[in-house]
Amino acid sequence: MSMTSRAGFGDLVVGFVGAVLVCVGSFGVGDIARNNTVAQDLGLSAITYGHGKTLFGTIFWAGVAAMVIAWMRLGRAVRAGATDSAAEAVPPVRMMRLGILAWAAPLALAVPVYSRDVYAYLGQGAVFAAGFDPYADGPAHRPGPLVDSMAQVWATTTAPYGPFFVGVTRVVTTVTGDHAILGVYAMRLVLLPGLFLALWAIPRLAAHFSASPQTGLWLAVANPMVLIHLVAGSHVELLLMGVLVSGVTLVVIGRHVPGLLVLGLAVSIKVTAGIAIPFVLWIWLSHIRARRPVRPVDVAGVLAAVVGITVAVFAIWTLVVGLGLGWLTGLGWADRIINWFTLPTLAGHLVTVVAAPFTALNLQPVLVVTRTIGSVVLAGVLVALWWTHRRDERTAMAGMTWAMAAVLVLEPSTLPWYYTWVLCLAVAFTLPRWVNATVVAISTFMLIVFQPDDSILFYKLPETLLATGLSALAAVSLLHPDPLRLRRIVDWFGAPAESAGVPARR
Repeated sequence: MSMTSRAGFGDLVVGFVGAVLVCVGSFGVGDIARNNTVAQDLGLSAITYGHGKTLFGTIFWAGVAAMVIAWMRLGRAVRAGATDSAAEAVPPVRMMRLGILAWAAPLALAVPVYSRDVYAYLGQGAVFAAGFDPYADGPAHRPGPLVDSMAQVWATTTAPYGPFFVGVTRVVTTVTGDHAILGVYAMRLVLLPGLFLALWAIPRLAAHFSASPQTGLWLAVANPMVLIHLVAGSHVELLLMGVLVSGVTLVVIGRHVPGLLVLGLAVSIKVTAGIAIPFVLWIWLSHIRARRPVRPVDVAGVLAAVVGITVAVFAIWTLVVGLGLGWLTGLGWADRIINWFTLPTLAGHLVTVVAAPFTALNLQPVLVVTRTIGSVVLAGVLVALWWTHRRDERTAMAGMTWAMAAVLVLEPSTLPWYYTWVLCLAVAFTLPRWVNATVVAISTFMLIVFQPDDSILFYKLPETLLATGLSALAAVSLLHPDPLRLRRIVDWFGAPAESAGVPARR
């Protein structure tokens, strides 16, 4: 093993230690199941409050810090390895994959952190298993431990997910029943294939477009925000990310029909994946154009295949699950989430602040206006991106990525795990250093302002300023090693007395 490879291996080990600390700390500060006596039965209840919680919180944040530092060092290594002169400086793809799996393993054992959505998935599955329609009846229709453990704002809302995922939640709760802890681990088992799919597809997608496979893995999967939120937090986006990027990868390497079948499955998990499908038309046509001129019959045939295959897959899962198109009613519940990470919601906040000296405006009716405007703008942006990015395969891939980014900034609300929609597609391009640094800043920020116990700090100014400063430091550290010049202090303390300007004793 070369010196540089050993350096990469050391960083992966540091990240693994950090993941173990996050796992251990989560038992004191995570979103533990409510009305559950397991902690008391094991004599561990003291770690969930008072000094015990403080200790485990310290362990948790030390783990987060270790993972972010390891991620930074890996980022510098893969960036250096993108040049031929330093190609040996980057860990091989196989090492990156194994390292990421090592980071994910302890997180898969953690108490859910940052969100109680996994309990909501289980609640929706339990309602379905009990004979209700999760597209019409909220989890509160079947009271019990699962409803107790979820965020109560979602207890009366209906499922916004596609038929495949709703069917998965029913299978899980049929097996685990009302046992919230077993349900969490079972749900993780059905979400983790998304991680394996992403590890398979991302290097191939990056290599196809002559980007660095290692950089792609670093950006989209080794990212601590992605691993902690998606694996430890147990979000459906973990499965969606893997299925989405696998389908897109199959399409760009010329396996169009299998790719569309997989993309149809992605839409059956969450409708957001459908944003990528129209761009498949241009990719497929560009592959035909590379062999011969494209004829009108080609356009008609490809369009029919793109629409027909994905609709057929969705229709099959709809028939299997037997709930119809009721999931459409659940899409509007996202309006209940209010944060200023999207432009329409940020605009609503700014309007109320600017108007405050003159009149008192309630935020909710203002948001109705700003979010409606945002939806109209988003529709126009998506159509424009689709039409203007039709020239070739690479252009269509760029349009697909920009379209996912547009959804993130123009939809009513955005949560940290939504960023995977963009990250898993952006790996196809060699991004400028400042873009990578921006991803680092946003990812670190999202790990701090969202707290492991599902609380949120970004409306508290001191905490938000602290998170901003730490995020900026992480971003600068990616571009410039040791930006605080701490090495000078370490070297000064470790230097011999004579070199430090102090006469040595004879």
